[in-house]
Amino acid sequence: MSLRSFHHSEFPADRLRAEREESISVCVPAREEAATIAGVVTPLIALREAGVIDQVVVVDADSADGTAAIAARLGAEVHSQVELVPDCGPVIGKGDAMWRALTVLTGDLVCFVDADSDDFGEHFACGLLGPLVCEPGVQFVKGHYRRPFRGDDGGTAPAGGGRVTELTARPLLAAFYPELAGLRQPLAGEIAARRDLLERSAFCTGYAVEMGLLLDVYADVGLAAMAQVDLDVRQNRHQPIEALAPMAAAVLAAVVSRLRREERLAGAAPTAVVDEVLERPPLVQLRALRGPA
Repeated sequence: MSLRSFHHSEFPADRLRAEREESISVCVPAREEAATIAGVVTPLIALREAGVIDQVVVVDADSADGTAAIAARLGAEVHSQVELVPDCGPVIGKGDAMWRALTVLTGDLVCFVDADSDDFGEHFACGLLGPLVCEPGVQFVKGHYRRPFRGDDGGTAPAGGGRVTELTARPLLAAFYPELAGLRQPLAGEIAARRDLLERSAFCTGYAVEMGLLLDVYADVGLAAMAQVDLDVRQNRHQPIEALAPMAAAVLAAVVSRLRREERLAGAAPTAVVDEVLERPPLVQLRALRGPA
């Protein structure tokens, strides 16, 4: 069985509005994104006003550059990430913010998009949500796109972004999870899923979130319930090469931790790396432990 693949043009806004039967939330985790947040939130608010989606939420990392104020002024529902599930301690990176965001997202279908896209459009959300709304059996969707590389000199090459994806994530999947080797961008932050699936999934904190969630979803629902959507092009900031090592280590740690759970690692394993992975428990487990509110 191969992964189901689509293009965002198959799911225009009018089709989603006509075919959807469930509520939809779109969430934008953000940290110091004043330069790009308006370009992301504005198309989402337009989709909400047109009846395509129901909720637009920005979860802000107490940005000092006014990100939250810009998003609120445009009509988004804004939450400070530190005020969500505060009894679980400090927020540790994007994965933790996404996990906490589920407590204020009300939709049956949930879509996450990144806040630092320079060329965001409504097709990002519509493309990601399309298979959930229109294709029977789909429960989890990943976006992929061409990533031009913007150099320090301001010049842009047509490709070359996504270095951790190409050098770490995809080789690991090909070696240990070959069924997922067809995923173009396993580390893409653009995802959509059924709410109940996300609530029964653990969330790695920090850079490990995308890989950890991907492998856990695969273990839970299998390839038949997963899909990817071509979103064309995404331009965002690129990290210097020396900053990529922690990202690659986190991706490796997420894979190693899952291989251990599956009892597929024999002999010595990189314990020091794996110990760095902190995971938030599935929300359904947390609610069960806490009991009735």
